[in-house]
Amino acid sequence: MIDDAVQPMDTALMGIRALINDYVALMKPGIMTLLLVTTLGAMLVAARGIPSFGLVLVTLLGGVLTAGGANVLNCYIDRDIDAIMSRTRHRATANGRVSPAAALTFGVALTVSGTLLLGFVVNWLAAGLALAGNLYYVFVYTLWLKRRTPHNIVIGGAAGAVPPLVGWAAVTGALSAPAWILFAIIFYWTPPHFWALALLKQGEYGRVGIPMLPVVAGEDETRRQVFLYTILLFAVTLLLVPFGMSWIYFAGAVALGAWFLMLSWRLLQNPSKALARKTFFYSIWYLAGLFAVMVSDRLMLG
Repeated sequence: MIDDAVQPMDTALMGIRALINDYVALMKPGIMTLLLVTTLGAMLVAARGIPSFGLVLVTLLGGVLTAGGANVLNCYIDRDIDAIMSRTRHRATANGRVSPAAALTFGVALTVSGTLLLGFVVNWLAAGLALAGNLYYVFVYTLWLKRRTPHNIVIGGAAGAVPPLVGWAAVTGALSAPAWILFAIIFYWTPPHFWALALLKQGEYGRVGIPMLPVVAGEDETRRQVFLYTILLFAVTLLLVPFGMSWIYFAGAVALGAWFLMLSWRLLQNPSKALARKTFFYSIWYLAGLFAVMVSDRLMLG
């Protein structure tokens, strides 16, 4: 009798847990992790030390909510093509486990709550920047650019470059030149990062009519653009040196950038899926490593 009562309870709990996991997955926690790294890194650089724990916690939570809201709304809008692509067909919005109305409500609720949390607890500049990044990602990138132009990643990359501005504004209440350089670093990092992935997934993009660069211009041009944008990225990272970064950051930026350049050059010379995959995954570690180096520079030599 007891076992018969326990089993339905276990089944119900498993169903609730699965539903929660579906909603969390729509927020794209893997992408948000990198956004939080750049937000925290900007806060530590702007403060030239350690900001208060409360400020860091609320800023990161506000970032999770607003960025997560944008990602959920992206899944809501792209549920038709997500259902076709193997990389995304398991999303709850693509296979119907979460209804469109529920996803839309969840995305809007996250966006509003994150903006209000940042505004009332941190400051309204940080809140406005977070909301602007959210709306840019949803309306400019997802609704306008993604299905219309191969330059979607270049222009749309501005949305992913907003988190350092949010972190900087949270600490200082203003934006200065180094904050905009951090923005530019992520802006120029985005094309080689996503185009390396697009080289691996171009068949899927082609089937759903997304004009990613490899689909429209071919692999050779895509590899050339990856290399050119990596050069631009390398140059932009060095712009922080005149604004107070020491030899620690300079050495780290040069070493990390040189390896990125080497990988992108090898990819340009050798049309290899293995090299595209290696370049894509290195780009993730590159950005995390670059922010770790600049934070170490500030904390050690301030």
